[in-house]
Amino acid sequence: MSHFLLLNGPNLSLLGQREPELYGSTTLDDIETRLGTLATERGHTLACFQSDAEHELVKRIHAAGDEHIDLILFNPAAFTHTSVVLRDALLAVGIPFIEVHLSNVAAREDFRQRSFFADIAVGTITGFGVTSYELALTAAERHLAK
Repeated sequence: MSHFLLLNGPNLSLLGQREPELYGSTTLDDIETRLGTLATERGHTLACFQSDAEHELVKRIHAAGDEHIDLILFNPAAFTHTSVVLRDALLAVGIPFIEVHLSNVAAREDFRQRSFFADIAVGTITGFGVTSYELALTAAERHLAK
């Protein structure tokens, strides 16, 4: 059994409403419920956390170490392109993580094509919409099974 943390950054609480042509109509609650169900069916636990505040995400990453989280599934959203402090928090706790994005950030605006996390992540899954999260869970299981 593995313990996963699903961590979501700013504006993801607006999924289902915000730019549905880009991000789809599925809500974050829907994603969390689906991923929680999949994790449970596979014998794992999944904790979920979303915040628009960088310092709250840092606190949650720090707490993950005390909770014996095995791997973090992380959609940093707009912080992908700006947050050295979140990068430092992930490095400090030493918990492996997979970077997840709904849209294909490499095919978007120039400023979205630089990730502060990709080079320290186990891997990055991007561009598959809601399925990106499910693929990340599968990748996390396989990574930990090695």
